[in-house]
Amino acid sequence: MTPKNILRHELIGLEVIIAGSSDPTLTSLRGRVVDETQKTLKIEASGKRKIVPKDICTFRFKVDSGLVEVSGKALVGRPQ
Repeated sequence: MTPKNILRHELIGLEVIIAGSSDPTLTSLRGRVVDETQKTLKIEASGKRKIVPKDICTFRFKVDSGLVEVSGKALVGRPQ
């Protein structure tokens, strides 16, 4: 998985940081993606699961080559 093709790959299982959000309570949330729908990511952090709307966040995913920043708007509507 590379920064160029991350949008075509499975996100479940990846470590993620919310780099920015219009909801300040979500900014800096860190965890692992445990589920994905067309409009949300479910992130497990500190033993709790949080449902995060994609369209209001910017995500940083940890991949083999480092961190990849992706606008949540680019993730909306992805196949489940």
